[in-house]
Amino acid sequence: MSERNDYIKAISKVSRALGSTIERDKLLQMIVTSAVDTMKAKAACLFLASDDADDQYIAVAQTGLSKNYIHAAPGRMSPTMKLLRKDGFIHYRDAAKDERVQNKEAKVKEGIGSILVVPVLSEDELIGSLALYTGEIRDFSEKEIEFVTVLAEQGGMAIQKACLIERLRNATRIFLGMAANITASTDIKTILQTLTEDVAKALYVKAATIRLLDENRVTLRLAASYGLSEKYLKKGPISAEKSIAQALQGKPVVVKDAATDAGVQYRDEKKEEGIVTILSVPIKSRDEVIGVLRLYSAVPREFTEDEIQFVNAIAYMGGVAIQNMNLYAMLKEDVKDLRENVWIFKSWF
Repeated sequence: MSERNDYIKAISKVSRALGSTIERDKLLQMIVTSAVDTMKAKAACLFLASDDADDQYIAVAQTGLSKNYIHAAPGRMSPTMKLLRKDGFIHYRDAAKDERVQNKEAKVKEGIGSILVVPVLSEDELIGSLALYTGEIRDFSEKEIEFVTVLAEQGGMAIQKACLIERLRNATRIFLGMAANITASTDIKTILQTLTEDVAKALYVKAATIRLLDENRVTLRLAASYGLSEKYLKKGPISAEKSIAQALQGKPVVVKDAATDAGVQYRDEKKEEGIVTILSVPIKSRDEVIGVLRLYSAVPREFTEDEIQFVNAIAYMGGVAIQNMNLYAMLKEDVKDLRENVWIFKSWF
C-alpha cells in the first residue's frame, strides 16, 4: 500500500506542476527526480529527439549521474528507439554484460547495475525515452514499469504543452511584427526577408524562401530567403510550370521527399543541400496568385493542419505587404503628377 501511495503522490505532484507551469525544463527535471526518488534508484535521464537531425537523441534532463558520465553518442540511440517501438519498454538487467548496452565501460565506472527504458510519446509519436538506472542488478515489477511509463507520458504532455505555447507565442510575435513592418516600412525586401526568417524559426525548419512570378508568369524569381546556401540559391531558374505547380493554383502543397518527387525541380541539388520535406503555399494579392512561400525541412516532416494554416496566414500577410507597396508606389506617382500639374488647379480659382 505504501508503494502504491508513493506512486500516486509522485504522479499527482507532476500533474499539478503540469497544470500550473509552462516551464518545460523545470517539468522534465521534476519527472526524472520523481522517478529516482519513488523507485529508490541511482539516477534517471530523459532523452529527446534532436531538432537538427533525424534519428538523433540528446539528454535534456537528468539526476544522479556524475559530470564525468558520458551518454551514448546522439546518433547511436536508434537501436534503442526501435526496441521501444517494438516492445514498449527495455530492461537491461545487467548493464555490464547485456550485449545491447552501449558505453558499457562508462556504465560500469558509474556504478550502474540495471537500466529500465520507457518511451516518451507526444500525440502518439515516439519523441524520446526515459531511462532509470539502479546501482544494483534489479528486476522490475509490472507496476514499477507502469509507473515509470506514466511519468514518461507526463513528460510527453509537458513537451506537447510547451511546444503549443511556444507556437502561440511565435505566431503572436510574428503577426505583430509583420503588422508593424507593413504599416511602418516602405522597404518590401526587408519585410519579406524578416518574414522568411521568422516563419522558419517558428516552425523549426531548415529554411524558407519567397519567390514571386515574373511579368510573364513563367519564372519564379527569388525575393527573400533564409537558411539556404548561395550555391543552392544560384542553381538555376525556377519554372512556374515545373516547380510544385499546384501551389500556384492557390493550394498548399506538401512534398514529403524532395529527392524523389516528380513535381520537384533540381532534386539532386536539394538532396545535396539537405532538403527532405517541402511545404509550399501560395502568396496572393487581390485573389491573384503572385508567388509562393516555401518551407524546407532537413528531416521527414508531417505538417499539421494548424501549421499549414499558420503558414497560409503568413503568406497572406506577405501578399498584403506587396500589395501595399504597389499602392504606395502608385500614390507616389500620383502625387508627382499632381505637383507637376498644380498650375491647372490654380487656374480654377
